[in-house]
Amino acid sequence: MAERPPSVPRLAWLAGEEEKEDKDGDLPEEEQEQQQEQEPTCVLKPTEPEDTTIMAIEGMAGSGSCDAEACAAMQALLAESDVSSLEHVPSVVRCIYRWLTSNTDVSATQRLPNALAELTHAHPHDVVVTLLRCAPSCDRAAAAMWRVMVSTMRTADKVLLELLPVLADWPLHSTFTSDGDNKDVFALAATRALWEILQLPRRPQRLKVHFPRLFLALLSQIFFSTEQMPEEVDTFWRGCQREGCLPTNPNSFAVLTVKALLCRLGYENVVFEVERKHGWDTLLNAETHHYAMGLLAREMRGISRRLRYSIARYLVEQLNRKEPRWEVPAMALFLELLTACPDIRGWGVHVLQFSPRYLRSECREMHRLVLRCFILLIDRPLMAKRMTFLLPRLIELLRDADGEVVGKTLCVLRKVLQARDLPLASPIALQLAERLLPLFDSDASYVQLLSIRLFRDVMVIIAASGKKPLRAHIYQSLIPLLCCLHDENERVAEASRETLLQATEFLNKGKLRQLLEMEQTWAVAECLLAEHSSRADEYLRQSLLYLQSPQESVREAAVRFIALQGMTNDVSISVSNLAAQTLFLLRGTERNSSTSSRLLGMYDHLRSAWRRRPSLRGSGWLCCWSSAQS
Repeated sequence: MAERPPSVPRLAWLAGEEEKEDKDGDLPEEEQEQQQEQEPTCVLKPTEPEDTTIMAIEGMAGSGSCDAEACAAMQALLAESDVSSLEHVPSVVRCIYRWLTSNTDVSATQRLPNALAELTHAHPHDVVVTLLRCAPSCDRAAAAMWRVMVSTMRTADKVLLELLPVLADWPLHSTFTSDGDNKDVFALAATRALWEILQLPRRPQRLKVHFPRLFLALLSQIFFSTEQMPEEVDTFWRGCQREGCLPTNPNSFAVLTVKALLCRLGYENVVFEVERKHGWDTLLNAETHHYAMGLLAREMRGISRRLRYSIARYLVEQLNRKEPRWEVPAMALFLELLTACPDIRGWGVHVLQFSPRYLRSECREMHRLVLRCFILLIDRPLMAKRMTFLLPRLIELLRDADGEVVGKTLCVLRKVLQARDLPLASPIALQLAERLLPLFDSDASYVQLLSIRLFRDVMVIIAASGKKPLRAHIYQSLIPLLCCLHDENERVAEASRETLLQATEFLNKGKLRQLLEMEQTWAVAECLLAEHSSRADEYLRQSLLYLQSPQESVREAAVRFIALQGMTNDVSISVSNLAAQTLFLLRGTERNSSTSSRLLGMYDHLRSAWRRRPSLRGSGWLCCWSSAQS
């Protein structure tokens, strides 16, 4: 065989010589001699080394040759080529993959480590994305290539960085390779590749560095594959199952990959504890996914502080995106990390950046999570002051029908108001007072307590310019507070007393304050009616609402107030007649032995009395009573 010119890669030369010999063998000796004189020694032009490289590899892929000389030739071919300047890397990768697929000899996969590693180091994006496209189910040949590609620290780092965006982009990742191919890549294809990488005897050197992002990407994949399964993904996964023994559902496979990732980093105890508490099964349910995230985060308190910190940082980035995905589970995980890592609480400024958007969302669970974050962060006075701009939205949340959301909102509001150096502006004070008044009658005692206390705070910190507009709301609060003085919950009763005292000071009612301090409750009611007879109708309407209270002491207080002697002389004949009749009934039933039977009798007689007064039933202040009885 003639000597190979230095400008021609070895494999190209070998292919040319073999082809030449095959043709020469079919010719007579004379013609062979003539052809040797006329033809050049190489059949492949050396002027296009890159095209020659690809042609040679394609020829090998088509022939299925796996002998030692051919493998050595492929290594030499790639080694002698300037892989950093190759423009057709995807074609080379596909050729290598086809060559490995056509060879059943396992030794073939052990003969190209250096060449493939060099190609991966020079062109990580093209190599990784092309392999995900041509072998998404990660068969034997692809698995062998992945093992080679992460065999060194410098290539493993680049491979993992290329896998990350694909893993995090469910269900398909859109990207281009240098050959112009823009076919989307399945996120599950990257998960399948990562699974093979995690099965290596030794974990890649850089796996721990990229653990936070890999971990979060896999968790998001579990969530999305549980909530939605596009038809194309379902078809792809069935194909993956035919390749090997894989779980029926992709979300279960993602859970297995998370477990494998944790175990490879030495966190088997986390996997065990979550398993023991059925957390992995809970993670596979869309309705309980965020609860499982909280459990997982609590069990991860044992991992290194640096890794927890990194996970929290990436979660903040996720939640700060303009179009966030997976936000409820991400917030649940971030909340638990805040609880476990007090040093992260200095990130309150970042939380305030994305919280307004989530407070405006219609997701009640997100409201709960954001409010819980605020409660953890608001202990810092500076943080509480910075939250002042959220007051309008927090006040709107007091309309929520969920008692937990309202209770947490009241906690946050009180902390924010207490941290302010400036008086509360009139519009905010009026809006807040209006929202608080209905909460005095909440079925949840802690909502009652917090709303009454916050109402008192509003009266204390209201700006001087806002006191006059607030007076109407404070007058409306007097009867509810008087009734709440008799609440069975001692803390509610005490808070009502303190708020009433503040109200008398705000309204400049010295006599009412003195009676309250002397605990002459009924005298307070009489004094109130005597001084504000024009409000008698409103007071009566408010008292009627408390006749339906589940607490006997509150119902009795309402009835006694209705029957006050002072109302028998009311300017309204209907009101004065009703008050006189109610007083008569009260005095008659006081002779009964049982308090409960007394109240039951009073309730029935009051209903009859109201029904005999159609003129009153038509009045606006009786609408709520009439509708309640219908």
